[in-house]
Amino acid sequence: MEESRRDCKKSSPPNAPPLPEPRRKISSRKGLVLDGEPLKGCSYVATTTKDLWERMFNEGYRADVTIHTDNGGVIYAHASILGIASPVMKYMLKQSKSRGRRKSISVRGVPHQAVRAFIRFLYSSCYEQEEMNEFILPLLVLSHVFVIPPLKRECERQLENGLLTTDNVVDIFQLSLLCDAPRLSIFCHRMIVKSFITISSTDGWKVMKQSHPMLEKELLESVIDADTRKQERLKKLDQRKIYLQLYEAMEALVHICRDGCRTIGPHDKVLKGDQPPCDFSACKGLESLVRHFAGCKLRVPGGCGHCKRMWQLLELHSRLCGEPNECKVPLCRTFKERLQQQSKKDEVRWKLLVQNILRAKKLSGPSFFRSAIDICA
Repeated sequence: MEESRRDCKKSSPPNAPPLPEPRRKISSRKGLVLDGEPLKGCSYVATTTKDLWERMFNEGYRADVTIHTDNGGVIYAHASILGIASPVMKYMLKQSKSRGRRKSISVRGVPHQAVRAFIRFLYSSCYEQEEMNEFILPLLVLSHVFVIPPLKRECERQLENGLLTTDNVVDIFQLSLLCDAPRLSIFCHRMIVKSFITISSTDGWKVMKQSHPMLEKELLESVIDADTRKQERLKKLDQRKIYLQLYEAMEALVHICRDGCRTIGPHDKVLKGDQPPCDFSACKGLESLVRHFAGCKLRVPGGCGHCKRMWQLLELHSRLCGEPNECKVPLCRTFKERLQQQSKKDEVRWKLLVQNILRAKKLSGPSFFRSAIDICA
C-alpha cells in the first residue's frame, strides 16, 4: 500500500478536460442579412439561438395565430412573439376572436411575401436582400404601422444607400411624409430638387400631380427657391472674383511703383529685362496700362477710356493705402486730401467698394494692405 501511494504521488496530474468546441460555422444563403449587416457566406453570431427562432417561424411549431394576407395567403405565428415585438399586434390579438385554439388577424393591402418577410424579421431580425429590394416600400409601411423601429431604420438606410432612384423617389417621398420619416423625406426632397427635370417626367410625378396638387406646388416652390439661391451664389462668386482681381491690381501697382517690375518702375531703380517672371499676376496687364497713361496726351478724367480706368485705380489705391506720406504710388496723397470734397453719395459708393474688396481678400488669405484693414475695421 505504501509503495502504491508513492507511485501515485510520482505520477503526473490528470489531463484537463477538452475545451468547448468553437461556435460552428453556419452557412447562409446568399443575401441573408442580420441586424442590418450582410452575412457573407457564413455567420458566427449566436447561431443556435438564431436558428431556433428561424425554425420556430418556418415550421410554425405550436403556432397559435393565423395571419391572413391578400389572395388567400396564410402565415402561422406565435402570439407571444408578435405581442412582445409590436404593441399594435398585441392590441389586435386582444381584440381578435379565437377559432379553436388559434387567434386570427389580417394584414391586407401588401403582397403576401412582404408580410412573410415582415413577420420573419420579428422573430430573428433577419431578411433576404432580394426581398428587401423587391418589397422595400411595403416593409417601410408595415414597420411604421406596427411600430417596429429597427426595421424602419433599416428600410431608411437601404433606401439612402442605393435603393432610392429617380423612378421611385416621388412615391418614397410621399410615404416618408405619411410614415413620419423626416430624415428620409429630407433625403428625397434634396434628390427631387437636384434632379428635377428627370424626376418631373416620371410616372410617379404625374400621379402625384393628380392626387396631391398642393404637394406638387410646394415642391415646385422649393425648386424655384433652390434655383434662386444658386443664381445668387454664382453672382456672389463672380463679384468676389472681380473684387479679388481689383485687389491684385492694387498689389501690382504698389509693386511697380515701389520695387519696379522688369522694364518699368520708379526712376531711382535700375531695372533689367532678363529678370525672372513676376509673382504678381496682374503686373503684365497693369504694366501696359501704366505705359499708356504715362504717354497719353488725353490723360484727364473723362478723356481716354484707358486713362479713366487708370485714374480709378489710383483713387482706389489711395482709399486702401494707410501710409500716404510714405507711399510711392503717384497721386496717393492728393486723392487722400480730396476725399472731403466728394459728395456723400460718391463717398458711400467708394467705401462700400473698399469694404467688399477687403472682405473678399480676407476670405482668400492674408491681406497686403494691413494698415488699410485696421483703418476700415
